[in-house]
Amino acid sequence: MQRAEDGGRVMPVYLDGSTAPPMADGPVDILALLGDRSTLDRRPAFHIKEAFGESELAAYRRLRRDVFIHEQGLFTGHDLDDRDADSRTLVLVAEDHAGAVIGGVRLGPVADGPDIGWWVGGRLVVAPGARGPHGIGAALVRAACARAEAEGVLRFDATVQARNVVLFKRLGWRSVRPVTVAGAPHVLMRWPIGRIAAQAAATKSALGPLLAALPAPAGFVGDDGAPVPGTDVIAACDAIVPSMVERDPKWAGWCGVLVNVNDLAAMGASPLGLLDALGAKDAEHAARILAGLGRAAQAYGLPVLGGHSQLGVPAALSVTALGRTDRPVPGGGGRPGHAVQLTADLGGSWRAGYRGRQWDSSTRRRTDELRAMTGAVAAARPAAAKDVSMAGIAGTLGMLAEASGCGAVLDVAAVPRPRAASMGDWLTCFPGFAMLTTDAPGAPPLPAGPATGAVCGELTEGQGVGLRWPDGEITEAVTSTVTGMGTA
Repeated sequence: MQRAEDGGRVMPVYLDGSTAPPMADGPVDILALLGDRSTLDRRPAFHIKEAFGESELAAYRRLRRDVFIHEQGLFTGHDLDDRDADSRTLVLVAEDHAGAVIGGVRLGPVADGPDIGWWVGGRLVVAPGARGPHGIGAALVRAACARAEAEGVLRFDATVQARNVVLFKRLGWRSVRPVTVAGAPHVLMRWPIGRIAAQAAATKSALGPLLAALPAPAGFVGDDGAPVPGTDVIAACDAIVPSMVERDPKWAGWCGVLVNVNDLAAMGASPLGLLDALGAKDAEHAARILAGLGRAAQAYGLPVLGGHSQLGVPAALSVTALGRTDRPVPGGGGRPGHAVQLTADLGGSWRAGYRGRQWDSSTRRRTDELRAMTGAVAAARPAAAKDVSMAGIAGTLGMLAEASGCGAVLDVAAVPRPRAASMGDWLTCFPGFAMLTTDAPGAPPLPAGPATGAVCGELTEGQGVGLRWPDGEITEAVTSTVTGMGTA
């Protein structure tokens, strides 16, 4: 693109020889600078962004006033409410090429108090002159759904005017029930968020078919550890994801100890020692893996009894732990009517590089604190116990329920959770130390030292896991079995 001068103004000249409008002072579209008029002509008529600053919010609210008050007569005077005053409420706006706000929608937590992952969208508006084939309203709805899920939301509702229900259904929303808003017929609709089911399926759904032909001790199918027949020994074995061993070897070594000790703890076993098998590209990489493993073994007060090492191979780590108990606590010992308790270490923070996926509290704990947590199941002896695995809290509860031959309901608002974690992240992450136990209502809590425990649900007839919200609604989290391994 060449540039011509016209009375002191810069006049862009496109590659085809035509002259573009004068270039304004300030930022200029890169496509205009390149002179690519055909691409400019194919640009969408709008873009969606989060509203920042009072001018964009004011423009959005003016649109709402013009449409909901003057055009539709839904409100008198104004349509502002408590959600507009909540600092957690987000506003997404659609802007045209000139930067004018031509549509918007808001979303945020449904009520005051802690954000438990239940959000509501609303006040969807499009300027009269911008309606039509561009699909601005549909784009705003899709953007709101994506943003809600990115914020860790597990329930996303909206009250939709009856005439817009078809649009929302076409976008994948589900009708819940008719409601009335501002004297006009609306429908309560819900965006189906399948994050928990997807997490459980991705990590555990293949196990049943894969392991069906292998013999397993009666009563302990799907358990975290395995009783060695004829002894009081419990064996547990876990492999660490190879990509994690490659990029974060010290943390991988620590986790090799952590997950195995937790497996023994879930069965009420006292740990005796560890064996490791590792592969590494060279001695330096192997040393970093072993440094993390050795540090964790020392923190938990366990000897490394032996193992196997191989160099010049892709990164790999597997750890076996041995423990002892003459009365192992099964993962499938729950029954309908049992109370569900979650006991979790809420200290610490997200592991660097694993935000939203791995919570690290154990590296900051003293040995006595770690032993108090890992000895809690042995001290309390609940009917069933399972440590939270990569299936997350909700997925692991589904595994416990499946092994027990029943379903489960989780009271979202009662789940112990760190303030720094969204509910969506917390229910699907690997939480360091977190133990799910079930027992008759009124059973004492686990004596787990610095960990926090709370009754947050119950086992039920049926299968799967539902999330129960403060309004009594139950949404599906896991619709059926998790592993397909069946009842223990």
